[in-house]
Amino acid sequence: MADNYLERRMEDYRSGKRTVYSTGRKQKSNTLRDDEIAVRFPQQNVFVTGGAGGIGQAIVKRFREAGCKVAFCDIDRSKGNATAQATGALFIPCDVTDTEALQRCMDMVADRWGRIDILINNVGISEFKPLAECTQEDFMQVLNTNLLPVFITSRKLLLQRTPMPEEERMGGRIINICSTRARMSERGTQGYSASKGGILALTHSLMMDFADLGITVNSISPGWINTDSNNTITDTDNSFHPSGRVGLPQDIAGLCLFLASPDAAFINGENITADGGVSRKMIYP
Repeated sequence: MADNYLERRMEDYRSGKRTVYSTGRKQKSNTLRDDEIAVRFPQQNVFVTGGAGGIGQAIVKRFREAGCKVAFCDIDRSKGNATAQATGALFIPCDVTDTEALQRCMDMVADRWGRIDILINNVGISEFKPLAECTQEDFMQVLNTNLLPVFITSRKLLLQRTPMPEEERMGGRIINICSTRARMSERGTQGYSASKGGILALTHSLMMDFADLGITVNSISPGWINTDSNNTITDTDNSFHPSGRVGLPQDIAGLCLFLASPDAAFINGENITADGGVSRKMIYP
């Protein structure tokens, strides 16, 4: 928890377990172990939706470790406060289905830090029901939570950045967390699949709207990501993946960090699948 967070981070540094990042400031040492990689990463202002737990929490932690200022919103106040305390990120309680509240969150961050450089649309819920039992309200609740906020936050970012002086408004990233269910499904996932399919299409559409601002827009489609350490993962679960294991939230957070880096400036309008190879695996009944 928060009381020993810095102590654990220092232990990780000393043991050489962590990636070494650079924010442009002078480093004490340029010596890397064989299992480390140095990443040049400028300090950026990051806003993450749904950052209190799971993949979102991992994203918040990774960008904080890279030296960025990070703000995140979430409906879960308890987990949100714990994540903020552990990482030093700014937590803003918010129900993303409340459009005005979500826009106020972004205004608050922009007013506090001057602007938002990186927007990560992560928030999402899943309600899996047989089609006959899925009501219109059920369907719309998933879309209003998963898909609509991507439009709201992206539009807000555009409105915030456009009036800024050219040297300040140019550049940035939008990263949308999609899902492999945008392209493949099973029964009872109609609302979730539709929302993720919408994010997939919205991503390349937004790319064109942000082109004049030099802001790239990409999405990530995670596969099976174990977001609960209490879950029992079997050898069969791991071996089902060509990569040999079920995914972790850190896998997605690391990919977000790469897409937000200067090295990824030419990747635009793309959806990157991160599922350990499962969706490329040929499976016959």
